[in-house]
Amino acid sequence: MKLTLAEPKYLKESISIISELVTEAKFKITKTGIELVAMDPANVAMVIFKLLASSFVEYEVESEVRLSLNLNNLKQVLRRAKPNDMITLEVEDNKLNVTLKSKTKRTFSLPIIEMDEREQKIPDLSFPMTITTNSDQLVEAIEDVDIIGESVSFIGERDKFIISAEGDMSKAHIEIPADETTTIVAKADKVKAKYSVEYLKKMMAAGKLVPIVAIQFNKDYPLKLEYKTVDRLMLSFILAPRVENE
Repeated sequence: MKLTLAEPKYLKESISIISELVTEAKFKITKTGIELVAMDPANVAMVIFKLLASSFVEYEVESEVRLSLNLNNLKQVLRRAKPNDMITLEVEDNKLNVTLKSKTKRTFSLPIIEMDEREQKIPDLSFPMTITTNSDQLVEAIEDVDIIGESVSFIGERDKFIISAEGDMSKAHIEIPADETTTIVAKADKVKAKYSVEYLKKMMAAGKLVPIVAIQFNKDYPLKLEYKTVDRLMLSFILAPRVENE
């Protein structure tokens, strides 16, 4: 296995974001790309990551490779990559060698760790509401509600998306109308759900890589956020709801 990436940011930023949710993860490297599916330790959030073979300038994989790594260690190494560095990944003697090359050549070896063999299954979810909007717009709205409360309500209607939060005495209400930057596909007139602001903030960091986010949700049902760049990257998150007591 030998993989070389000319643009470090896709791997570097993705691992940095995923490591905020998951400490150890199992990578599956196939002929089509690098894949990862992992749950956070609290079983509240799932992350699904694919970096496609078309992102790489060199992609040699004879047969499927599975390797488990400590993401914090990998993040620290990738942080040393400069924007113009080439990153090469190779497996040797139960270690992952990460080479950063520009004018200099720097190689780091990370141990491949033992992990539970059980594969994480991606849940089969269906949603009555899909909102596609600007990633920055979602970040701004969640930063607004973060000053009010620990949980946020997402309210989807056919012509607008509302993000709101309530504290002891305070309220925040952000309205995003359906327009040229925000599209709403609705199978219901109104859908309302509640989620953790803390988790959302970690997930929305993916907006640094992808300018558009797809948001899917339903009442007392998981949320799905999907960030996609054609022929390069897919980073999506599933977040358990905060169930409201009636």
